[in-house]
Amino acid sequence: MTARKIITTQVAILGAGPAGLMLSHLLFRAGIDSTVIEVRTEEAIAGTVRAGILEHGTVRLLVDSGVSDRVLTQGDRHDGIELRFDGESHRIDFKELVGESVWLYPQTEVFKDLAARRRADGGDVRYGVTDTSVVDVENRPRVRFTEADGVEYELAADFVVGADGSRSQCRSYIPERHRRRYFHAYPYAWFGILAQAPRSADELIYANSDRGFALISQRTHDVQRMYFQCGPAENPADWDDDRIWAEFRSRVNGNGFELVEGPVIDKMVLPFRSSVHTPMRHGKLFLAGDAAHTVPPTGAKGLNLAIHDVTVLFEAFDLYYGQRSTAGLDTYSTAALDRVWKAQHFSYWMTAMLHTPPAADDFFRARQLGELRSVVGSRHGQAYLAEAYTGWPTPTAGG
Repeated sequence: MTARKIITTQVAILGAGPAGLMLSHLLFRAGIDSTVIEVRTEEAIAGTVRAGILEHGTVRLLVDSGVSDRVLTQGDRHDGIELRFDGESHRIDFKELVGESVWLYPQTEVFKDLAARRRADGGDVRYGVTDTSVVDVENRPRVRFTEADGVEYELAADFVVGADGSRSQCRSYIPERHRRRYFHAYPYAWFGILAQAPRSADELIYANSDRGFALISQRTHDVQRMYFQCGPAENPADWDDDRIWAEFRSRVNGNGFELVEGPVIDKMVLPFRSSVHTPMRHGKLFLAGDAAHTVPPTGAKGLNLAIHDVTVLFEAFDLYYGQRSTAGLDTYSTAALDRVWKAQHFSYWMTAMLHTPPAADDFFRARQLGELRSVVGSRHGQAYLAEAYTGWPTPTAGG
């Protein structure tokens, strides 16, 4: 049997999505070594189309840390959203309410920017590995893996970070007696499409109707991303273009507003789930991003939470390697989870306020409309939505 090749690093990162690559980038800028391993190929990750609304803090980090300014030149800044119900639109003006904006910039592009930056900086990022495992996370962590050429490696590290997505392998290395899972499955899903059509609106429209929710988003000038509420078991193959557009019209059009329609070039069903795994640290293993938590897309929090996690974790590592203080490492899980639960609440609130459960009665619908009117009719209600949507301030690790 061929012996494993031994390599060393300070921080081993499992997962080369935006969370893992951003952490590796921040560590590099601080002079801290890291190695990133990923079971998928770079091409497979880059080819996975995912939407993206970026909070102002996420955009600032991408730009200020030197990842890329493409988010500013190719992304679209949105200064508000529209809540649409009873056939009327009500704009939530982020800039006027809280002085912030968000950017429409697909997660796929965030990954491409980060991958290019790590490559330019000579980062050690290894895609397409197999047979990954982690041993001794409580004392002297080692990550074992096999590269595409069949060579087996053992990576010795001071710390291991599991940024390996919602199906995280790293979670399993926290003993079951020490971890807890919070989980909620919603009784609906999103039917999502890509349509070859011009934009129907310059900002996102969140529409509540008697037939259920719809979201009108944008992608490019001639390709748009849109969703409507459906059942989790809905089959996209049962829906042709005419039926799809009829459903959108029934939920969004009215009072002078009409969607711009076009050929549907992709369609899918996205189930809704919320999950939180605690703690986010065990021994010398840390979880970040979807490995620790997932949210429904209504609040646009998934990617932003992942970036927040690794920002807090980077500050903790920087404090450790700079001053040999474990204060940030010791409080990482608590600090990260504070924002996670705020985002879970906001995502749940937006989802419940805008979607119609299958068994909703007349009272529920009247109450729901009353809630929407309360939000748009109150500056304080609008400001809460605006602050949560654009992003809360990022605390420092250990503080």
